Amino acid sequence: MMTFARPSLALTRLLIAFAVFWLSLTAEVLAQDPPDYTAWSQLSARAQVMIDGDRASTSMLEAVRAEIVTWRTVFLDAQDINASRIATLREQIAALGPVPAEGEVEPAAIAAERADLTQRLTDAEAPARRAEAAYREAQGLIGEIDAQIAARQAGALLQLEPAPINPANWPSAVATLLGFAFAVGQEVVTYSLAPAQISALWANLPLVAIFVIVGLVLLTRGRGFVGRWMQTHHSPSPTPTARLALFGLSLLHHAMPVIGVWALAYAVHISGMVGFRAAVLVQMAAPMALSFMAAIWLGRQVFPFDEDNRPLLRLDEATRVTGRRLARVLGAIVGLWLLVGQVAQTENFTSADRLVISFPIVVLAGLMMWQLGRLLALHVKNSAQLDGARPLMLRMTRALSLAAMALGLLGPILAGVGYFTAGSSFLLPMLFSLSLLAVLGILQRVVTDAYGALTRRSEGLDEALTPTLIGFILVLASLPAFALIWGVRPAQLSDIWAQIVSGFTIGGVTISPRNFLIFAIVFAIGYTATRALQSTLRYNLLPKTQIDQGGQSAILAGTGYVGIFLAALFAITSAGIDLSSLAIVAGALSVGIGFGLQTIVSNFVSGIILLIERPFKEGDWIEVNGQMGYVREISVRSTRIETFDRSDLIVPNADLIAGVVTNMTHSSNTGRLILPVGVAYDSDPQLVMKIMTEVAEAHPMVILKPKPTILMVNFGADALEFEIRAILRDVNFLLSVKSEMNLELLRRFREAGIEIPFAQRDLWLRNPEALAAPKS
Repeated sequence: MMTFARPSLALTRLLIAFAVFWLSLTAEVLAQDPPDYTAWSQLSARAQVMIDGDRASTSMLEAVRAEIVTWRTVFLDAQDINASRIATLREQIAALGPVPAEGEVEPAAIAAERADLTQRLTDAEAPARRAEAAYREAQGLIGEIDAQIAARQAGALLQLEPAPINPANWPSAVATLLGFAFAVGQEVVTYSLAPAQISALWANLPLVAIFVIVGLVLLTRGRGFVGRWMQTHHSPSPTPTARLALFGLSLLHHAMPVIGVWALAYAVHISGMVGFRAAVLVQMAAPMALSFMAAIWLGRQVFPFDEDNRPLLRLDEATRVTGRRLARVLGAIVGLWLLVGQVAQTENFTSADRLVISFPIVVLAGLMMWQLGRLLALHVKNSAQLDGARPLMLRMTRALSLAAMALGLLGPILAGVGYFTAGSSFLLPMLFSLSLLAVLGILQRVVTDAYGALTRRSEGLDEALTPTLIGFILVLASLPAFALIWGVRPAQLSDIWAQIVSGFTIGGVTISPRNFLIFAIVFAIGYTATRALQSTLRYNLLPKTQIDQGGQSAILAGTGYVGIFLAALFAITSAGIDLSSLAIVAGALSVGIGFGLQTIVSNFVSGIILLIERPFKEGDWIEVNGQMGYVREISVRSTRIETFDRSDLIVPNADLIAGVVTNMTHSSNTGRLILPVGVAYDSDPQLVMKIMTEVAEAHPMVILKPKPTILMVNFGADALEFEIRAILRDVNFLLSVKSEMNLELLRRFREAGIEIPFAQRDLWLRNPEALAAPKS
């Protein structure tokens, strides 16, 4: 018990603290200093001048926007000033009654009190109204700044720059690149011979040596060591735990070179032997190594060596080899792109030189993007041939493949003719987006394996609900990353998140994560309490009563419905959702919903009536519309009946209430057996009735009080017709009793020489001579 007590107590305390924290956010601000509107006016005027002049840089606009966002938060909080006092004054005014109509006069004392309260209410609302006006002004300024920045970004995409394909721009770019390389070499030579740098190197030599050794070991031996470790976890059919271990080791396997490069770069940095330009190259060594190794790792995850590694794309081995090679090239391209951008920014390259130097990288990136689009299209083709259909995911993949191929062609063309920003601004975002999609697919596999390891399952994991829900949450969490990749500014994401946190209003009801969390917590508590009460009733209280099983089931079902309804009601109230504001909308929709759902409502009400009146219960043998079977489940919409051929008959509850239901076992399991018997006309009726009486009374399932009744009921067309009418102890054995009695009667009749006749007919011919053969 101690194993579960401590985690449970810690979890309980964590939930309580979390709930108190969120509930504290709902508390009204009782006392708060008003904002400094003088400082706000100065900031507002400065921002308006910057917006109107349209000469401030984008970074300056972003800085001013950040200040305005801070003030907007202050104004939003200030709108709750005197909230409790305002609520009290409004209640006082409402207590005085409605305002007199025109021509009516209310008592002077009440009129004076109303005027005083109204004035006090106006004074109390003034700070909040001023804060709301300032909040609206801040919101408007933020919108104008966002619009101006967006216009600049759109203008940059359409700006015509020097064309990289123009040969006139090549000599300058080549000279700039060679000049940078010569300057780096000169820096290295100069620093290598400088006494101060040599002294610094000797001073840090032990630390430099340590990092150099570590870096070289990781670069030369690190991957091999982890690779041998990975071999111990390989198996023809790995378990989810083994796959998780291999995944972690694969990350470490590809991280070793990155850590080694970083260690070497840090050793060079602390050696003091690099100048300003060489420091840029040293600084970019680790990011370039990270880009290259991450691309290799991603390529091996998406295009694995073995089919058993569950590839994300349906491609053959040769195509997967191409995919892995393509991933390595793309990783190198991204690293070079980052390096060129950093060097160009540090060295202040001219626009023409930067574009000419970057253009080969853009062309290579476009070609690789085209190849990647072709691989995606091939995956779609293979999946369609194997599955015979194209679900939504395949259609989306097809659209991504077309977009990748289109950007791979258009990007270099636009960049080459001078629209470099427009041509190159979509290649990297598309590449990063495809990479992020691949990461999401890999994480989905990891979540599935983790679920299998926790539940100790190996089969059917891809169809499990929990990993699918977690994967959906991961997709939602990745949306901000996709937005940043495609140029959404962090400030805009922050505003969107603030809007989500503060909530949005629908029909006068404010919905926010805080309200949703309060609703979820309260409903979860109510639902858990309902289930606990049902469990207590089921196992502790109801078995000690005289209530039959059907009554117990009805009580448990009713408790569940009432408990869940109350839990939902308390949760809605606790979350602060005012349902009265939705009353008009609900009233307008109720008529249409009533007509559309009248059958469902009728079945629901009928189910409640069945649970209360209990004309039958679970386990009863009933007959409905000519169908017989046992009642297995009574829900609020329908009743499930298991027929004698083991099929399930789902009957709407409204049909059970409106129709005729025969319950064979309503009050008890006793029931009457009627067994018809026919004998030949030449049989002794007394002997027949004696044998039938003995057979009926000898059967153990027949009740002898009252005794079975033997009747001669009819002179049939082919036989004398008798009946055995007996009461059985358990009518559920009716068919088996009939079979056993029939077999015993057949045996006794044969011993007594009594014939059980079958239908016979005599044929009379009026002119038999006509059938005689003609004489020759």
